[in-house]
Amino acid sequence: MVSVLIDQNERFLDILERLSSKSVEDYYNPYKLFEWPDQLPENMWWMSPELTTTYGTAAAERLTQEQLYALSRYESINFYSLNVHGIRELLIEVTKRIHTSGFETPSEFFHHFIGEENEHMWFFAEFCLRYGKKIYRQPAGASVEIPRSDVESLLVFARILIFEELVDHFNSKMALDTRLHETIRAINRIHHQDESRHIAFGRELVSALFTEVKKNSTEQELADVSAYIKRYMTYSFESLFNPQVYRDAGVEKPQELRRELLQAPTREKFEQSVFRKTTKFLQKAGIL
Repeated sequence: MVSVLIDQNERFLDILERLSSKSVEDYYNPYKLFEWPDQLPENMWWMSPELTTTYGTAAAERLTQEQLYALSRYESINFYSLNVHGIRELLIEVTKRIHTSGFETPSEFFHHFIGEENEHMWFFAEFCLRYGKKIYRQPAGASVEIPRSDVESLLVFARILIFEELVDHFNSKMALDTRLHETIRAINRIHHQDESRHIAFGRELVSALFTEVKKNSTEQELADVSAYIKRYMTYSFESLFNPQVYRDAGVEKPQELRRELLQAPTREKFEQSVFRKTTKFLQKAGIL
């Protein structure tokens, strides 16, 4: 069981203790922390332009500055909507495992994790509803079937880690981008602060779960796990390209624009940059 692996891993136990202590030390009240202006200026970036799906493409050259600002506005709402949906999924899965067999040791940190993620979901939803008047629907294909019950926890926590690392790539950059409104920088800064702990924990837990899975799996089964995780990474990245965003920004033929952007020469470099750290970790762990 994974609990045995963790209990015998002094490094992981030390990390769990330090992360739990840091959660207590860094605790904040999100309901009092943020200032929510009545509205945000529309004639400015709401997302770092380098992180938008049109950046560096031929499509961007066809758009006016006002259209690019509008796209960044709706892409930011889509990004925070993805956070709401992703956090809902991880809260369900972590709550199902807290204080259950195999997860006794990390359950104390799970309490901090659940509390922090619930608060993240609140302020991301608050941003979407205040400034976008909606939360975009979850993209189709989110609930990809998990192939085997005895690898379910590995795939669940791998998905959580992939989601968190994608989000943190954006958070860490937007937190420092002075072209963005301070409200936008603030929610990205706070989320990055918490996610750095969650990612550190997630990497250790995924490594421990994979060590356990390897003991009882064939080469083909391990290849299936790798293929599943690659598919989920692709799905997560492509969820950034939302045709409803393009429609709301006033772009004609939004589905065609999405296809164009996903096939653009810049796509591969963009995806590699988003998942650079994630891929390096998964390869080093032997999962990919």
